[in-house]
Formats: sequence, C-alpha cells, structure tokens
Amino acid sequence: MSDHLLSIDEMKRVDDYLDTGFKIHSVYENLNGMVVEFERQEEEVCFQILTAEARKYFSAKLLEETPL
Repeated sequence: MSDHLLSIDEMKRVDDYLDTGFKIHSVYENLNGMVVEFERQEEEVCFQILTAEARKYFSAKLLEETPL
C-alpha cells in the first residue's frame, strides 16, 4: 500500500474511533511511529500511526479534543 493510501486509512481510523465515542487516553511516540490508546467505558484500543501525514492529522484532532 502506498504511503498516501496508508495515511488516508489511518486518518479514517482515527475519525472512526472518535466518532464512536472513544476518548484519547494516552499518546506516545517511538521510532516506529505514534501509539495512541483510546478508551470508552470498559473498552480500550491501542492503535499505531505510522505515517507522518496521519500523525499531523491526529495532532490537530488532539488539539480539538483537548479543552483549554
């Protein structure tokens, strides 16, 4: 899969998690990308974002979700 298609897929998955009621629990980065943990009530999902475009997109979403 090309990087562009992978980026689109990762951005869609981030949107899907947020749209279905998941909240961002924690975020950390490593050499392989960004790992995001989402949680909803008793459910927790760990998702790794590999592409730079999707990481930038997620950062913008994180700022939207974070109250000032």
